[in-house]
Amino acid sequence: MGVYESVKLPKPGPNGLAVIMTAVHDGVVIVAEQKQIVAANKAVSNRYLSRDKKDGKTYYPTDRARELLITLQGIAEPGDLPDASDGPTVAVVPEIVSVADASGLVATVERARALLDEGDIVNARIVASVAYAQAKTAAQFAEQIGATEKLIAKARRMQADALLIETRAKILIADKWDEAQSAGRTFKGRPKSVPNENAFTADQAGLSRKEIHEARKYAAAEQREPGIVERAIQARISAGLAPTRANLRAAVGTASATKDERGNNLYETPPEAMFTLLALETFSAMLLEPACGRGAISHVLELAGYGVVLADLIDYGTADQHGELQSVQDFLTSQPAECGSYDIVTNPPYGDVLNAFVAHALRVFRPRKMALLLNLNFLCGFADDDRNFVMDDCPPARAYVFKRRLPMMHRDGWEGNKASSRMNTAWFVWELQEDGTYGDCTVTRRVDWKDYLPAEGSGNLSQ
Repeated sequence: MGVYESVKLPKPGPNGLAVIMTAVHDGVVIVAEQKQIVAANKAVSNRYLSRDKKDGKTYYPTDRARELLITLQGIAEPGDLPDASDGPTVAVVPEIVSVADASGLVATVERARALLDEGDIVNARIVASVAYAQAKTAAQFAEQIGATEKLIAKARRMQADALLIETRAKILIADKWDEAQSAGRTFKGRPKSVPNENAFTADQAGLSRKEIHEARKYAAAEQREPGIVERAIQARISAGLAPTRANLRAAVGTASATKDERGNNLYETPPEAMFTLLALETFSAMLLEPACGRGAISHVLELAGYGVVLADLIDYGTADQHGELQSVQDFLTSQPAECGSYDIVTNPPYGDVLNAFVAHALRVFRPRKMALLLNLNFLCGFADDDRNFVMDDCPPARAYVFKRRLPMMHRDGWEGNKASSRMNTAWFVWELQEDGTYGDCTVTRRVDWKDYLPAEGSGNLSQ
């Protein structure tokens, strides 16, 4: 399944799409006009087509193009896919045809479900993983080529079904592993010392030790809250978002640290960070702080003359300068009164939930301006749909990189030794443009927070 890669697929233009779809349908395409040749050559560079070595105007579909379009055709209804005839006319050679079974994705999901019902959990997990990757890429591709929302949603539902089957199989595999481990029958591989065929190896389980550990956490979450995995997946579908493994981990809480170890995962923002931001950016009179904690950010904003609407997943009893208490809400499920109601300034929760948090802000709230204090590593990464969305489709306008690390942000309630920070951070600032987008590039600037400290005696250094 090499075609299903964790990369952002290039979007073909109308000329390229017409050539690609014709090539997939008929097995070969011959282009004549210059604009078609240009589009076809671009499709070659994007690995949708291959070019005939003898005839430079003849092209063939690659596995990437063939499998993606056939997958979509297998679940599409009339009108769901853009018609190649809507683009330029191309010459075809009808006698060469290469069309596979268009129902493959549906069959793969159903096969995974049947294997799980039959108790073949190892193979159910494998087949479901294949279906998950296939549906995920199909949904991305459908969105990029201009398919209907109905078809995109259908692909995402199949991705959700595969993810649920895969997760349930993983939980069962972890249970079997724990049973074998208690009986002393687990081994890392197939060493000569294995006494008999009753041993259960990691190879047979089909999961790494890390994945087994993660599966145990899913099992524990299900025991605490039966149905939490299915509800978390369904919540993404209901919100019109892709149900991914990363978002499931975030929703269910399978991070490496336990909840007791993390507490409320609150790391208060140092005032030095806020002084820098306010010296470099201005905002609307009223701001939203959706992860307010105990008010480290809102306190400095209010001192600067801004009004702040406070909210957090945890009830800290934080109040604004007028005594108005914070609201208690999950930002990932919250909705604004209207798009662009407030500018947003916050230090968002890190870990598995971070990408979804930022993406939700840009997709749903669409603030005129948003400033987030983030690890500098947020500039990197490609395997998460939400991260790609916020950094590629809606890139921040500016990133103020702290060349001197900020004072340490210790976890709320930390009583151990204090230390200097080891994290490189930056203020990422998104700003809505006149054309309704967030632009297409990011300007970075190195700053030193010591240059923006208030003068001594100003009273602004207190929290």
